Amino acid sequence: MPLPSAVDTNHIHRALAAKPAKLIDDPERGHAAVALILRSGKPGLDVLFIERARHPQDPWSGNLAFPGGRIDPGDAGARGAAERETLEEIGLDLTPADYLGQLDDIVGAYLPVRVSCFVYALRSDAAIPVDLNHEVSELFFFPLAELQNPDRHVNADIDWNQGIRQVPAIDLLGPHRPLLWGITYRLTCQFMKKLGLTVESSRP
Repeated sequence: MPLPSAVDTNHIHRALAAKPAKLIDDPERGHAAVALILRSGKPGLDVLFIERARHPQDPWSGNLAFPGGRIDPGDAGARGAAERETLEEIGLDLTPADYLGQLDDIVGAYLPVRVSCFVYALRSDAAIPVDLNHEVSELFFFPLAELQNPDRHVNADIDWNQGIRQVPAIDLLGPHRPLLWGITYRLTCQFMKKLGLTVESSRP
C-alpha cells in the first residue's frame, strides 16, 4: 500500500508546522518524552520502533515503543529528554538528524503520565545503532506505508497489570510477538492522521 507521493520529510515538516502541538500542563502526572524517528526505506519512509526489555517493575515491560523516558531535572526540556533517552537506550545521537516537529501531548489511559513526542528524520548517511542498553531487547524499522494496511489493525486482548484489556492495536511482527498498542499506538495514529493518512481495521 504505497504512500501518497507527497509524503516525504518536507511534507511531514509542513504538516507538523501547520498546527502547533497541543501541550498539556498537568504537574500531577509524570512527564515523559519520546522520539519518533524516520529513515529513508525502499521505497518510502521507515519508522523506528523498539521492544522494551522484560522487567517485573516496568509497567511497559515487553511492549513495542519509541525510544524515550521520563524527563530529568537536568534535561534541556522535553525535547532534550527525548534525545538523551534515545542516546542512552539505543546509542543513536539525534543531534545531526533533521528535526521535523512535535506531536500533540497525550496522557496515559491507565497510568498518571503525560507524554511529549518529537519527530526526527535520519540523514541518509546516518549509522544505524546497535548499542542497546538493558532497557531495550530489540530495535527495528517498519515501513510507514505498511502502517496503513487495514489487515494489520486489530482489536486485541492484552494482559496488562494483572488483568485483560481489549485495545486497538497494530500487528507489526506477526504471530507470538508483541502488538503495538497503548501510548505508542496512539502517537503513531496521531502522526498518520496529521499526514492525512487514515486506516480502519479489516479484522474484529
